[in-house]
Amino acid sequence: MKKRVFISFDYEHDSDIKGSLVGQAKLPDSPFEIVDMSIKEAIASNWKSNARKRIKSCDCVIVLCGAYTSSAKGVAAELTITQEENIPYFLLCGREDGKVQRPTSARKEDKIYKWTWKNIKLLLDGNR
Repeated sequence: MKKRVFISFDYEHDSDIKGSLVGQAKLPDSPFEIVDMSIKEAIASNWKSNARKRIKSCDCVIVLCGAYTSSAKGVAAELTITQEENIPYFLLCGREDGKVQRPTSARKEDKIYKWTWKNIKLLLDGNR
């Protein structure tokens, strides 16, 4: 059975890498399906409660790390919700050059993993 995955990403800078991950999810041998992506709503609305509902419905959260992830408030909030709800997650390096930043809410022990098909499958199986 495929894992249900929520993707957290910097909407302003990393929509391209989110698209790549969505594409991988559609491959026949993919071990995961995308449930919902980050929500582009005004922070003043009920954005966080919508994100919490979506995150809680998933088996895992993949945090895509890009060059500006440390300044992405939405990614930090989604990761905090993920941690509060004890949903498994991992940080994935979204840029080939490796010049990426961690979300501000990442724990110091959270490693940024290289984006390979093999790694994604291992990480979704809990190998962290």
